[in-house]
Amino acid sequence: MNAMAFGTLRDSHVTLSHGGGGKAMSDLIDAVFFPAFGAGSGEDQARLTADALREPGARLAFTTDSFVVTPLEFPGGDIGKLAVCGTVNDLAVGGARPLWLSAAFIIEEGCEIALLQRVVTSMAREAALARVQIVTGDTKVVGRGSADGLFVTTSGVGVIPAGRDLAAARIRPGDVVLVNGVLGDHGAAILAARGDLALSTDLVSDCQGLGHLMEAVLAAAPGTRAARDATRGGLAAALNEMALAAGCGIEIREDALPLRPEVRGVCEILGLDPLYLANEGTMVLFVPEAEAEAALTAMRSRPEGQGAAIIGRAVAASEGGAHTARVQMVTSFGGRRIVDRLVGEQLPRIC
Repeated sequence: MNAMAFGTLRDSHVTLSHGGGGKAMSDLIDAVFFPAFGAGSGEDQARLTADALREPGARLAFTTDSFVVTPLEFPGGDIGKLAVCGTVNDLAVGGARPLWLSAAFIIEEGCEIALLQRVVTSMAREAALARVQIVTGDTKVVGRGSADGLFVTTSGVGVIPAGRDLAAARIRPGDVVLVNGVLGDHGAAILAARGDLALSTDLVSDCQGLGHLMEAVLAAAPGTRAARDATRGGLAAALNEMALAAGCGIEIREDALPLRPEVRGVCEILGLDPLYLANEGTMVLFVPEAEAEAALTAMRSRPEGQGAAIIGRAVAASEGGAHTARVQMVTSFGGRRIVDRLVGEQLPRIC
């Protein structure tokens, strides 16, 4: 096997020695991680300061998530981009301005170092776009067969400016429901990329950071009630979680849902419902009716919101004659369908 040089590292694949705490591990970190993320202080913790923390009434927001996806690289992204966007978005939809991330890597013995370097470079690029810093992290190497190539865990810290209070409990009947783009692209793209189902499609994941988009929305529609990124479980899971927290119903219109024909086709072939497909760059927002058009215009002014649409409204829990159905869809034929949460999953884990 020919050796490949990455800085001071002369290995082509990760071995258990790269997780042993010795020179091999230092070489891996020096060659792969430090060039992308910076060398830091050399201490076991990041020491953080920001002007935003000194603003009266500002609050810290903190989130963490783990990412496992097959394949590790897919049309529109990779596990590294997914990790940064997912954590940035979790902060942004709560009204926080993301500032810092940590990144921990569980690396399986035999993982290609070239792949690891591409993932890390992708993370650094996405962090720069989101204007966040990856300030601390960790690496662990596990034996062959103990992981699926690479797992990434990211945590994020942001600052919620004084006066912002986004929460699903604030949703009121009459509020308008918006999404910033098409639904189901990530789930359908991952399904096709796995190659198990012999699907041929040009779909790419919608994986993208939403921090800048959220700031634009809040500037145009400061009364925005709540937002949620529609990741695992898709739009249906996000709406049900928000309806439960708000104690009200949600009514969406089938003919208003932004779906690509390719996604509809994949779902029809496989018997899936696009409302439950994961997204990694799509959020759902609730805004007062008076600010809906301003929010829509603000979203469409950003590249992350070109496909923005109004898809429904919040209603009183008893509206529509179904006291127990929190989320309903008015179908293209004028009927009503309950949009419930899945008991399990439609398909294997994809984010």
